[in-house]
Formats: sequence, C-alpha cells, structure tokens
Amino acid sequence: MELNELRYIVVEGVIGAGKTSLARRLGDHLRAETVFERASDNPFLERFYGDRERYALATQLNFLFQRADQLRPLAQQGLFTQTVVSDFLLDKDPIFARLTLSDDEYALYAKVYEFLAPQAPAPDLVIVLQASIENLLARIERRGIRYERGIERDYLRRLADAYVQHFHHYDRAPILFVNTDDLNFVDEPEHLRLLLVKIAEMRSRREFFSMTSA
Repeated sequence: MELNELRYIVVEGVIGAGKTSLARRLGDHLRAETVFERASDNPFLERFYGDRERYALATQLNFLFQRADQLRPLAQQGLFTQTVVSDFLLDKDPIFARLTLSDDEYALYAKVYEFLAPQAPAPDLVIVLQASIENLLARIERRGIRYERGIERDYLRRLADAYVQHFHHYDRAPILFVNTDDLNFVDEPEHLRLLLVKIAEMRSRREFFSMTSA
C-alpha cells in the first residue's frame, strides 16, 4: 500500500485509545488536511456522562449531525487534491447508539443515520487503535477531562467489545488493527516510523500491528 496514494485515512478507537494524537501526527507527517471530532462542541456530552438514559439520544443525534456535516465536503468530486486524515469514522456512529439508546430511540436514530450516511465517502484506510481496559482508563485519567473521569470500567469494556464486533464485520475499507499498549506515537518517533512501514507493507484488507510484531 503506497502512502502517497492514500487520499483519505481514518484513525479510530475507543475513548483513550489515542486516535486524535495519532491522527495529528499522521497529518503532520503527510502534510495532510486534518478533520478532528469536536466533542467539546456537543452541549449534551457532559450531561450524558451524568445521566446517560436521559441524554443519550440528544448526545447521539448531535454527534451524528456534526460528523456528517464535517464529512460532507469530502464527498464533493475533486476535493481530494491532498491527503485527508480524520480521527472519526461516520460508519462507527451506530456503535454508541446501540449501546446507549432504547429500542424506540434507536429506531428514530437509525432513520436519521440512513439518510445522512450515504453522504460520507469510504476511506482508503482505517487504522483501528486498541488497548487494554487498564491502559484506556489510565490514559483517560491522565488527560484530565472532568466529565470523562466518571466512565466506569464496565461501560468502557462494553464499548471496546462493541468496537471489536463492529470492525470485525466492517468491509468498506482496508483495516489495520494496532495494539497501542506498548506504543507511544506522540513521544516516540520510531513508533510512528514503524507504523508507516507497516502501512506501506500492507497487502491484504485486514492486518494487525503491535510492538511484538514490528
């Protein structure tokens, strides 16, 4: 897989996996345009972590509209004159919806999602970051976002399991699964170099990378 031929790269992963940090590093390295999720712009997110049942639908729909709006320009013909790196994939949006919404709420959400989803282009590569629950919780604690500190281990585990199931069946783009337990793309330039080498060497649509396999 030639890096210079990739026009749309997405970095995904559960909370604390490091997707934004890696997307930023890839964007800098590739001199790419970057599209970052704007979680702080969601007025319902903090209230969601305090009362998930009450605010799940509002939080989910706000994110869905925001993400679709950010990605809509990418679907325009001729936009990909340079590489685009993003830290979110619209196709993963239903993961949270299925985990947090009631059946009636999910039915409403699904109708909205089906209307918006075709406007998002398929990536050339999805990098899915994974880590142990202990490392995810430690990273969440270190970054110090107040409302995230209330995330329970059980919720994070269920979310991580849902990600595994989703990307196990995902087939719109090649996927590179990356175990980040022993990787630090922010402070270790060699780790980023090894990842770039792995991407360049990809020959199938589903591959895995970790420090033990490097």
